Amino acid sequence: MKFDDRCFDCLLSRVSLECRLCGAGEEKTREVRETCAALLEELRDAPLLHPQIASAMHRQAYEMLGSSDPFAALKEESTQEAMAVCRMVRGDLSGFADFVLASIIGNTYDYGVKGHTVTGDFLSYFRQEFDAGLAIDDTGRISELLSRVVYFTDNCGEIVFDRLLLEELYNQGSSITLAVRDAPILNDATLEEARALRLDRFVRTITTTGCGCELGVRLDCMPEELSAAMDDCTLIIAKGMANYESLSEYSGLPPVAFLMAVKCEPIADEIGVPRGSKVAMLRDGDR
Repeated sequence: MKFDDRCFDCLLSRVSLECRLCGAGEEKTREVRETCAALLEELRDAPLLHPQIASAMHRQAYEMLGSSDPFAALKEESTQEAMAVCRMVRGDLSGFADFVLASIIGNTYDYGVKGHTVTGDFLSYFRQEFDAGLAIDDTGRISELLSRVVYFTDNCGEIVFDRLLLEELYNQGSSITLAVRDAPILNDATLEEARALRLDRFVRTITTTGCGCELGVRLDCMPEELSAAMDDCTLIIAKGMANYESLSEYSGLPPVAFLMAVKCEPIADEIGVPRGSKVAMLRDGDR
C-alpha cells in the first residue's frame, strides 16, 4: 500500500504517543514531531511502501527520544489483560473459524492509530465483536490450505489470541514457521514476547522478519530461513494492517490470508468495508 495523505496526521499522532510514553516535555515533543513531519514530507513520494516510510519515522523518533522500546510497559499490560480474557473465553471457542475470529479481535491491541482506541473492558468488547462476526469471511477456503503455513504476527496482547489459533493449527497437523519482528517497534511482538508465551510449542520454528526496527514485511532483507519457508509454504497468514500494507503489494507469492481489524479509512476504502470491520480475506496465490 502506498502512502495516503490521510496517513500523515495518524503517523504523527503515534509520534506524540511515543513522546508521552517516554516522558518527553512539551519542547522535546515539538522538536520530535517537527523532525518526523519533515521526514514524512521528504519520503511521502519516494518509491517506498507505507510500512517502510512509517518505520523510518519511528526509528527517527526513537533515536531522538533515546529509547529502543517506548511501548515496553504497554506491551506487558496488554499481554496480561489478554491472558486474563483468554482464560475466560477459551471454552467458548470451537473450530478453526472461531479461533481465527478470536485472533482478529486480538488485533485491536494497537495503540496510537488515530480514531482507534484500545478498550478498557476487553472482555465485554471481545464478546460483542465475537457475536458480530467477520465482514469478510474466507475461513472456509483458508482452512483448505493449512499444510505448511508461514504466520506473520503483529501486536503484543494479540499474540495471546494467536496462541489459541496456533494450537488449533498444530492440532490439525500444520507445519508452521512463525515470524515476529526483528526488533522492538510500536507494540509489535518480538522473539522475547513470543518465547515468553511458549509459542514454540506449536510451531516448527520461530524466526524474525529481519530488517531490524521495521514494520511489515520486506522480501529484500528477511532471513534465509523465512525466505525458504515462504517459497515452500501452502499459505501465508498475515496478521494486522502493516503486514497487509506490505504483502498486498508483492506479486509471486503463495496464497495469503489477511487477518485483521480494519482500523483506518485508507485500508477500509481499499478493501471496501467500514472502518472497524474484522476480516479474514484470502488472496489466491499468483505464482
